[in-house]
Order: sequence, then C-alpha cells, then structure tokens
Amino acid sequence: MSTPQFLTMHELVKKARQNLNHNNWDYIVGGTETETTLRRNRHALDALAFRPRVLCDVSNVDPSTTFLGQKSRLPVFLAPVGGLEHFADDGAVTAARAAHEFGVIQMLSSVCEPGTEPVAKGVPEGMRSFQLYVHGDPAWVDDILARALSLGYTSLCLTVDTAYYSRRERDLAQRNIRRANVPGREHQAALNWKDIDRIRSKFAAPLMLKGIATAEDAKLAVEHGVDVVYVSNHGGRQLDHGMGTMDMLPEVVDAVAGKAKIVIDGSFNRGTDVIKAIAAGADMVGIGRMQCVGLAAGGQAGLVRMLEILEIEILSCMGLLGVQHLRELNRSYLRTAPVVTDPRAFSSFPLLTFEEQSFY
Repeated sequence: MSTPQFLTMHELVKKARQNLNHNNWDYIVGGTETETTLRRNRHALDALAFRPRVLCDVSNVDPSTTFLGQKSRLPVFLAPVGGLEHFADDGAVTAARAAHEFGVIQMLSSVCEPGTEPVAKGVPEGMRSFQLYVHGDPAWVDDILARALSLGYTSLCLTVDTAYYSRRERDLAQRNIRRANVPGREHQAALNWKDIDRIRSKFAAPLMLKGIATAEDAKLAVEHGVDVVYVSNHGGRQLDHGMGTMDMLPEVVDAVAGKAKIVIDGSFNRGTDVIKAIAAGADMVGIGRMQCVGLAAGGQAGLVRMLEILEIEILSCMGLLGVQHLRELNRSYLRTAPVVTDPRAFSSFPLLTFEEQSFY
C-alpha cells in the first residue's frame, strides 16, 4: 500500500495555503476586528489538560456515535461554512461527497453554493442538515425550510449571532467585501424568540440554534422547545472580545441539564480538541476551518484525508486516556493548565512556521 500524500494535519494546512490566494486564505484564518475572540477560542482549548487513566482495556476503541438518529463515524460534523465554493470546485457538493464517503453529517450553510438542491441531488444518500440565515419574512423562511426538508435535509438550524455583520478587518483592508450588504439582512436583525416559537410549531424536524453563548440563552432555548443548542461564536468572526467557546461550554451544559443535545464549534482543529469537547459535555463538534483546509488542499480527497487523520488522532487520544467509548468521557478527564503556545487560528500545528500560517 502506498503512503498517503498527507500524513499530518499541518501538511494539509501548508498545502491549502499554497493553493489559495491572499483573500481566500485570510477568510479562513481571520476573525473580526482585533481577532481576540478567535484567539480565545484556541486559548480555551489549550488551557485544558488531560487526566488519563491506565490499566483500562482499550483494545477496541470506538469513536462512533449516533446523533439525531443518524450514525456518525466520529463525533464531528461538517459545520456550516459560507463560501465553500472558494476552496474547491462544486463547493458544497464536493464537501457533501466527502462527508458521505467518510461517514459524517454535513450541515449546509444557506449562503454556500451551489445550494440545497444540487447538494441533495449530487449526494442523495448523504446525511445532511440545513442551516439558515434569515433574510426574508416568515413566508420566505417557511418556504426555504420546507423545501430543504422535502430534499432530505433531516434537521434545521438557525444562526442567531449575526444580527449585524461584523467588521472583518483582514477583508476590509484588502477591499474584499463579502456579505455586508446582503438583501434582507434586516430580517436577521429582527429575529427573536417569537420567531423560534413559530418555526418550532410549524416544523416537526429537529431544530438547532447556532450562536448560543450563555447559560441564560441556553435555558431559554430549552424552554422554547429547541432540540439542539449550538455553542458558537462564529469562529471568532462576529462579536470581538467574546469568550472562547470551550469556556462557554460548561455553563451551557449545566443550564441545558440534559434536556437538549449540545454541539459546539470554534477552532477545533485536532482530535484532542474534539475529545476535550466531548469530555466537557458536548455531543458533537463542528469542523469549520479544517473543512476549508481539506477542500483547499485536495478537494474531496483532501477533505476525506483530513477526516481520516482526525480519526487517527481521536483513536489515539481515547486509547491513551484509557477510554473505549465516547460515553465514558466526562469532566474528570480534564483540568485547567498553563497555555504554552501563542493562540492563533492554526497555532495547534507548531511545525508550521508563522509565515506559513499567515500572510502578515
């Protein structure tokens, strides 16, 4: 058997950087304004250390899970990323093919091309969820959600942390203006809990809210019948000076108290990152930046290879922690510890040089 082209995650990152122009690379690595929230995402993960157990039978480690009735090879899904078409031909369809080939769920962003119908037709057997930015009135929302469900998307997600489009200064400095003036954005700003109640009463499919950052909103989500609380700060790309998502997670887990599923994203780049989230109480982890990296490095094959390496890292981490199944993980496997790296989007790959991580 020949040796795969990519043996480590940082090799994928390096290849992606080589393949992308300045604007698209900055879109991956950048955040909003001072990029403090982005760095805190990574810092929050790096500030957690493992407490491994020994003399446990780990001869058959199983990293698979079931989420909303669907069997996933790993406790991860492809997070909704707008603009995947900038990283691979056929954009979201290529990502969907990779997700299906490997065996994980794709959550499709409503601002990702080529859109819901081509993805559904291109990968009819794929596990898929649909995420919506609200850029229209209730009739517009109902039409889009109903159409997605009719195409085989089995769960729905509303993003709730984008009432205003943030100031992404890497883009602004390059005059790379993306979605600041999308028609209908005022509807996203007006979104409120009454809208959640209306959607919840209209559609029976599992409903997620993406962008929950506090115990207060997590509790409200449960009270309004939300099935999945999605802890996210948009990868540090919306509110600056926010908390890292792993710092948010414990209060959300406590507030939800098992009454809903919990998913999380925000700088989860490695298998150890995923295991930290599961141990802290998350059910699934969204992969965003590394999804873009895999696509940019090698299209469908590159994304599948990213997931394969992620699986290798997860298996190794679980085995060395003394854990055979994900359900065994809990907070006793974690403790806080000093951070030893300067947090950036890809600081989890120390074999990359700074120049390889950023154009600046």
